[in-house]
Amino acid sequence: MYERPYLKQVRARIDEPRKFIQVILGPRQVGKTTMVQQLLARISIPYTYESADAISATNSAWLVQVWESARLKMKVLGASEYLLVIDEIQKIDNWSEVVKQQWDQDTREKANIKVIVLGSSRLLIQKGLTESLAGRFETFPLGHWSFDEMEAAFGWSVEQYVYFGGYPGSASLVGDEDRWKSYIKDLLIETSISKDILMLTRVDKPALLKRLFELGCLYSGQILSYTKITGQLQDAGNTTTLANYLKLLSDGGLLGGLEKYAGSVIRQRSSSPKFQVYNNALLTSQDHESWPDILANPKHWGRLVESSVGAHLLNHAVSERYNLYYWREGNHEVDFVLEKGDNVIGLEVKSGVSPGNVGMEVFHRKFHPGKMLLVGTGGIPYAEFLKINPRDMF
Repeated sequence: MYERPYLKQVRARIDEPRKFIQVILGPRQVGKTTMVQQLLARISIPYTYESADAISATNSAWLVQVWESARLKMKVLGASEYLLVIDEIQKIDNWSEVVKQQWDQDTREKANIKVIVLGSSRLLIQKGLTESLAGRFETFPLGHWSFDEMEAAFGWSVEQYVYFGGYPGSASLVGDEDRWKSYIKDLLIETSISKDILMLTRVDKPALLKRLFELGCLYSGQILSYTKITGQLQDAGNTTTLANYLKLLSDGGLLGGLEKYAGSVIRQRSSSPKFQVYNNALLTSQDHESWPDILANPKHWGRLVESSVGAHLLNHAVSERYNLYYWREGNHEVDFVLEKGDNVIGLEVKSGVSPGNVGMEVFHRKFHPGKMLLVGTGGIPYAEFLKINPRDMF
């Protein structure tokens, strides 16, 4: 079975002396649980693995019972250390307070119980961490699979990756495209929205959130003002509601809204968002055209290539901790702007015949970025770029 590179990093943290709760975050179906099971198969210390997926949200006592059971097993075994793993932790109300109490009790009593918690909702997990567990945890963001991983695990070509995206569980279904699209829509999109957002967060207009997601996928890679978005939606809320819903979709690893790079936080926050899916499968699974048809359409294929580059950058922005924007002024535009500290990189994606772009020149004169990169025609081939970790560009 293929092992994601992150496995070694998690193993190294568990091998260290007990210091922090390890929090593994990531959207559904990216291999969080599989990676932890691979870890458990390789470690020598005793462990307990439990999932809160089927537990009532109000049953916080279950969490205490799981912890007490781990303490008892450790005592019976006479073990010097123990590992407790709790999956889908965000399903339990007030989970962070319970974890804090139990972790602090182990610390006081010098019980060497190491802890890993996993969660699919980045928003709820981070809220719990900042409210209750400050100074007690390390986060480990796990993003969607890269082209490098899908190629190594399934032998995919870059064309397959650009169209079918990076969900490993769907790889065996790509020979039957209708079945593959149903899997993505029913088992991934619907479950992520209904279980990770609507059941765990107050959303007054769930139909509006779902429609916003569909619209965002349709316009992935494009810039739309909230006024135009409202015009496309029935029963639309105000711009604040739409911005909040877009934030929820982003925290679920589904759809992001890039802000305009302007050197001013106020202008960035008031800018029109550029929609960007986290995984191209979310876009193509809702398209009526087939893979052969899109391959034969240069304009449509070019849009998918740009979206796959954007998804690659957006996923790594979380784990590598850099900011991702777009830039536009009049008719001049730069597809992506990466910012980490004082380092700024302008990046343009070209899939057509001509590599020229006046926007890159204007952006360079105005902001003097450290690097200007072209991906595609006349620059780095996109098949190569999709294998690069963006942190290496800084």
